[in-house]
Amino acid sequence: MKEGVSKKEAVNIREDIPALRMAAETWRPAQVLHWAFQTFGDTVAISSAFGAEGMVVIDIASRLQESFRLFTLDTEFLFPETYSLMDRVEQKYGIAIERVFPLLPPEEQERSLGPALWQRDPDQCCNIRKVEPLRRKLGELQAWVTSIRRDQTAARATAGKIEWDEKFGLVKVNPLADWSSKQVWQYIREHEVPYNALHDLSYPSIGCTHCTRAVRPGENPRAGRWAGYSKTECGLHVIEPATEAQG
Repeated sequence: MKEGVSKKEAVNIREDIPALRMAAETWRPAQVLHWAFQTFGDTVAISSAFGAEGMVVIDIASRLQESFRLFTLDTEFLFPETYSLMDRVEQKYGIAIERVFPLLPPEEQERSLGPALWQRDPDQCCNIRKVEPLRRKLGELQAWVTSIRRDQTAARATAGKIEWDEKFGLVKVNPLADWSSKQVWQYIREHEVPYNALHDLSYPSIGCTHCTRAVRPGENPRAGRWAGYSKTECGLHVIEPATEAQG
């Protein structure tokens, strides 16, 4: 794996983002990932929760190069099926997943903030268990790769395949931004990509055990996330102004 870009080079890349964003609209996912790997080397990493889209990104990356960085935000509240898939990913692709944990273990969170925080204040729970750990991890990187698609939520509708992430202060790469769910599953079947067993049990979107349920017939694919709340995002992909702290 090549060395990453310098801070000065990263600044130059930021200035080129508008043009890159436009050019990348015609690129296939493999081309987008190739650009990210060639540009950033070991300072770019794929972030994955190992949903269907995430598995497609991982598989495409494995066809471009043997070694690449892959990390996950382990909230310590994930489904057993998710942990099982993580083991399969490491075995199949021969890579070690970088696991990022919250600063507060579940027991300490309950002692300091009370039981079942996810029921009383899901935004705070997500901030502690996902957003803050991501901010720490991205502080090590010049770019991160996600598996979001524009048609998933309103917050993702304007995502570019290559864009500047104002919230975390680095380049954000979304190779599947213009894909549909149908394209994702077609790729999985054609290339025999492993996927989370919960997808076969009406779980199209999978997060923590406390905040994810199966989707009923006719419901939106993300209706099983934070059911009963207006919340549709954990906060990782919500566009906000840049903040002072970046890691």
